[in-house]
Amino acid sequence: MRMRGYGPLSPLVQDSASSSSSDASFASVLGNTCPRAAAPPHSAFTDSTLPVSPGSAPSPDEGNVTDNRTDDGEDNNDENGAQVDVTMGLDEETDVAVWRRTRSARSAETWSGFRPEDGEDASFSDKEEFELTSSTFALTGDTAHNQAMVHWSGQNSSVILMLTKYYDFNSGRVTESSLWRSTDYGTTYEKLNEKVGPKTILSYLYVSPNNKRKIMLLTDPEVESSLLISLDEGATYQKHSLAFDILSLLFHPEQEDWILAYSHDQKLYVSVEFGKRWQLVHDGVIPNRFYWSRIGLDKEQGMIHLEISISDGRSQYITCKLQNCSDGNKGKPFPGFIIPNSLVVQDEYVFIQVPVGGQSVHYVSYKRNAFYPMKLPKYTLPKDLQIISTDDNQVVAAIQDWHQNDSYNLYMSESRGLFFTLMLENAVSSGGPEGNIMIDLYEVAGIKGVFLSNKVVENQVKTYITYNKGRDWRLLQAPTTDLQGNKVYCEQPYCSLHLHLHVSENPYTSGNIVSKDSAPGVIIASGVVGPELTSNNVSIFITSDAGNSWREVFQEEYSVFFLNQGGSLVPIDYIHSSNKELSFDEGRNWDKYSFTSSPLYVDGVLGEPGEDTLIMTIFGHFSHRSEWQLVKTDFRSIFQHRCTSEDYMTWQLHNEGDVCIMGMKRIFQKLKANVLCVKARNQYISQMSDSCPCTEADFECDYGFIRQIDGSCTPAFWFVPTPTSRDCITGDSFLNTTGYRRALSNNCTEGTLLKYSPRRQKCPSQAPRGLQLFTSEGTLVATLERNVTFLVFLEEGLGSMTSITVDFGDGTAISYVNISSIDDGVKHIYSKVGIYQVSATATNTLGSDRVMLYLHVSCQLEQVQLSAPSVVVKNKAVNLSTVLRPSNVGTVSYYWWFNNKTEPVVTLDGAMSFTFSKEGSHTVTVQASVGNIVHEDQITVAVYDYFRSHVLGFSSNLDELNPGVSEWREDISRVVKSNMVTGINEEQLLVTVLPGLPTTAEIFIVPEKKPRDGDMDEKWAHLDQLAQVLLSALNQDLIQFTLKPGVQVNVYATQLSPAPLVDSSDSGHSGTAVIMLVSVVLMGLAVFVIYKFKRYSIMVIIYLDLSSSAAGNPMPIIEECFSSSVVCRMLLIMK
Repeated sequence: MRMRGYGPLSPLVQDSASSSSSDASFASVLGNTCPRAAAPPHSAFTDSTLPVSPGSAPSPDEGNVTDNRTDDGEDNNDENGAQVDVTMGLDEETDVAVWRRTRSARSAETWSGFRPEDGEDASFSDKEEFELTSSTFALTGDTAHNQAMVHWSGQNSSVILMLTKYYDFNSGRVTESSLWRSTDYGTTYEKLNEKVGPKTILSYLYVSPNNKRKIMLLTDPEVESSLLISLDEGATYQKHSLAFDILSLLFHPEQEDWILAYSHDQKLYVSVEFGKRWQLVHDGVIPNRFYWSRIGLDKEQGMIHLEISISDGRSQYITCKLQNCSDGNKGKPFPGFIIPNSLVVQDEYVFIQVPVGGQSVHYVSYKRNAFYPMKLPKYTLPKDLQIISTDDNQVVAAIQDWHQNDSYNLYMSESRGLFFTLMLENAVSSGGPEGNIMIDLYEVAGIKGVFLSNKVVENQVKTYITYNKGRDWRLLQAPTTDLQGNKVYCEQPYCSLHLHLHVSENPYTSGNIVSKDSAPGVIIASGVVGPELTSNNVSIFITSDAGNSWREVFQEEYSVFFLNQGGSLVPIDYIHSSNKELSFDEGRNWDKYSFTSSPLYVDGVLGEPGEDTLIMTIFGHFSHRSEWQLVKTDFRSIFQHRCTSEDYMTWQLHNEGDVCIMGMKRIFQKLKANVLCVKARNQYISQMSDSCPCTEADFECDYGFIRQIDGSCTPAFWFVPTPTSRDCITGDSFLNTTGYRRALSNNCTEGTLLKYSPRRQKCPSQAPRGLQLFTSEGTLVATLERNVTFLVFLEEGLGSMTSITVDFGDGTAISYVNISSIDDGVKHIYSKVGIYQVSATATNTLGSDRVMLYLHVSCQLEQVQLSAPSVVVKNKAVNLSTVLRPSNVGTVSYYWWFNNKTEPVVTLDGAMSFTFSKEGSHTVTVQASVGNIVHEDQITVAVYDYFRSHVLGFSSNLDELNPGVSEWREDISRVVKSNMVTGINEEQLLVTVLPGLPTTAEIFIVPEKKPRDGDMDEKWAHLDQLAQVLLSALNQDLIQFTLKPGVQVNVYATQLSPAPLVDSSDSGHSGTAVIMLVSVVLMGLAVFVIYKFKRYSIMVIIYLDLSSSAAGNPMPIIEECFSSSVVCRMLLIMK
């Protein structure tokens, strides 16, 4: 199967290796040229849209076009459908040249060396005529339908259900549907629209994977939201209304009635009655990130693994009980937050991604135990990581490194999924149809450890094969002759066989490559012989010995299907004649038979579920505008008896002659050529095996080691081997590596097993090393009065003897006797904002290790308010300041934008000075950032060369109605300005109501827009005149406005001044500066008068002192003041 993934971490989705049989739990879609709406990803069937419809199919004269897309065609003849039985047989006289489809002659001079030479060609066998029973049924009334979903119940059942529908790609919904049912293996069909309701529009068909008799049909939610449930293979139905719209379903792997339903509004529901009743599990669930528990791994059978969305783009991994997902019943297997869309629960493993220090760290839990970081080779810096496989108790991951674009490196882990080693470099990748990533890696069915992969080598794509699960890879050997028997000259490494590894996402097509568990060793694939993989001159190749040797069987693309558990092969081209071929000897010879009287354009093939596949239904249409036809072919008449042991032969698996593969000698059984017998299910396909002595070839390099040219494993330059491992954190012994590790599926014994195997040793006493400390959210910020969880990990050190102390930096600390005590993290609540130094110390008798981080604790910022004067002087610094609410929120970063500049000025202080160098209106924006919370405020500042300003007051009744919001202040400013009936041009007046109480404002008189003639003194004089007019109006109470009926507000001039935000000392023209100047002059006059008076007072005091000195009382204070300043003199007089 070609591997694909769906996101940062994606589960393996294995495409059907062959569509000759549709598993009983599968239903599938056939469709037209446009992609369908998103299919339920967790449904119990493979749901694919196939891009050919009757209205768009090419006519016979359009050429022999190869098309591996498939559709299910439906049209109408009569209301009940037409059915014709046709008995066909082999035509012994048919000339081979008639049926063999050959390409235009291939040049014998091509580089690859095809040249004529005697050789065998695939041919017909001259058997006596045998008959096949074939019948054709035309669906009626569904001419416009462009999609179909088919379910064949399969083993011991002859029932086939088919839902046809018209999907309108413009509206994105289903507008018509029909339900058909056959009870005779597809010979005839009954239309069930009346049974389900003639006006009911059906959109999806679901089947219980544990009981194929249980069918569920989903109606189109645009018309009605309901389910139709059948318990008798679709014979009868019961309708149940839904209170939500279903987007996808996930059936329980064991319990046939347990279903999870995901709705369009990201809510997850559960039913334990096969959809009859539903209960809400949780809301905010991430799409496709919910999983059923597994018996033997999870504590309870009825448990669900969920990834739920948390605010601010974070997710959390939780577990819930089936019908009780209250807070008290939620589990948190990982205590912190995870990166959205990263949860994968697959087999024994749980994968998540955690944000740590701005980076994404991949974590894994094995068998539901504690999470640990996945250890990739150092300097592997993943841009993307896809989980490819978790088979065989081992993880295969595809990683796109920092320097890769269209390729991935493949890595393989040990059993715990912790330590990864390189498996293959530069595997080809491509984008899937739904945005998923497709990796060209194909696991051959039926034989463990055999993989094919396409790899980029010097800008060329080449196909490689491995027989030991990635330890060793080699190129494929090209066929020795071509289809015509011409010898092929192809020398490695310059020439080899290259295969397309695209498998079908639809069980109605086999894709480019196919193999079967029931036919081990047989691989059929399309490809080319040459220096690299191309899409030109593609042929079909087959191998019967698991890839050691290949034969060319067709020189154009076919889909090849297995019959009779792999005992027979049927090739189908999708635009072809009424004849078909059939091989009973793995493609060496082909018999021809007819299955329709007219050529049929094939849209898809439905095989009997399971491995038997003795009945095949082909979907197609006879001509460009004909109805869609269902042609059923019964191959049972070919086979003469049940197979016995005499009908089988053995073959031995090998790799270029080496029979010890994965530590075993394996011998398989398969049918002898041209034996026409029915294979019993699972009879005579088991392998015989014998173990091999272990050699160096049975071991791969362990983590931190790389393979040298001579095959030995030595430490990588970045790896420093240590005498312990992570096992010593939780236990008392560990496996000491030798640099090698045996592949998990390798079964070799003795030999060099002891030499290369790790040795279990007692954990030595060692000082702790590699201590890690971070928050569960992966950030360095925390919220006041809320729990913050610290995670502590120790790389090395005897865990049972190592104590851990966590100091929270606020005067509190906590100690644990060993590391295992804090698997769930350490929680703490901070009561004050600030920056705290948090440390963790690991200590044992041999030493200690300490790690620190600095945590910013803040409370939530609610608002930032920017303050600045409304009008400022050009080229004079202006002070900008901010006010936060609440005022103490912790560490705040401020971002200042001026006008339209794209780069802000960043400060840690909420105040700054700025100088505007141009006149006009300027916008100032400030953002205050605390943690992940950002608030902003914006003001407009007018800049002039000069202006006059005055402070305004208001009658007290305005204070009672002041709500303290900026919008109110802006409205009052506008009202005050509009009521300034002073004869001054309104454009020269600017009014700003200031924050706080009592309510005040500042009015500015600015220059006219058109520059005034004259020198600066004349301009100032003009503004002074306007100011006198304004003050006169204010002093006479001529300025007033009505706030609301009965509330009249007076505006007057006041001596109160706003804060000196503008530095205009040189000009002396602001209202604030004038007031300060007047105050200084008055103070100077007062000092002068006091000084005159002081001189007289001092003479009197001296006289008095002289008289008192006779009594022996000196006056040193007076003497000090004689030489002191004016201030001192003033103090003396006051005394």
